[in-house]
Amino acid sequence: MTREVWADGQAYEAYVGRWSRLVAAEIVRWLAPPSGRRWLDVGCGTGALTAAVLDRAEPARVTGVDASHGFVAHARDRVADARAAFHVGDARALPLPDRSVDVVASGLTLNFVPDPAAAVAEFARVVRPGGTVAAYVWDYADGMALMRHFWDAAAELDPLAAELDEAARFAICAPTPLGTLWADAGLRSVTVRPIEVPTDFADFDDYWRPFLGGQGAAPAYLMALPAPHRDALRDLLASRVPAGPDGAIRLTARAWAVRGTVPA
Repeated sequence: MTREVWADGQAYEAYVGRWSRLVAAEIVRWLAPPSGRRWLDVGCGTGALTAAVLDRAEPARVTGVDASHGFVAHARDRVADARAAFHVGDARALPLPDRSVDVVASGLTLNFVPDPAAAVAEFARVVRPGGTVAAYVWDYADGMALMRHFWDAAAELDPLAAELDEAARFAICAPTPLGTLWADAGLRSVTVRPIEVPTDFADFDDYWRPFLGGQGAAPAYLMALPAPHRDALRDLLASRVPAGPDGAIRLTARAWAVRGTVPA
């Protein structure tokens, strides 16, 4: 099985990070905490959610934690704000004391954690009573069109590709599993909602080029293919991805977001 790679922040931004920034802004609006709060961004990646919190929530402090050294380095370079700090760490063993933050938010990460329940328990551990625990994940099955087109075409040419499709691998990325995780962690007032953002491309090359960066499951799979197979997949996708009269490709990406409150 192809091993997906999460290390190159610039390539990740080109592939999906730029769209995650749009979702992050909506998440901060939805959570709408008072100013002066302490935030923890778990799975901070290249810093999209941290930047949104700094821009929109007037936090006292935002700590970002991610397992990827490359992503943490990218976030440190990109987010130049004294209120932010980034660290390499594991979502299942957060490097923070109990009840030390007001809000935990985890963006597009939970499905990659080997034990999501352990991660959510850690989220709850570090949040003060009455604080908020939130996360969001892509709707790989039905709502992430740029990936859906890719995997459907890949599986037609290579049935084994279906095993790598995030829709098949991540059953957690749906409302009921997310709500159950939050309730099982003892969180109260649990709410799950969709967030949809546009993912527009100037033309097919603009859509295709980010897959060549090797970051994530689909790009890693693509770059492991022999060149003739890669070209065949490109041609099949080019014949299927919907384009307007001007050549532009206008798709949408949906994330499922969940929030809950730590009991007092």
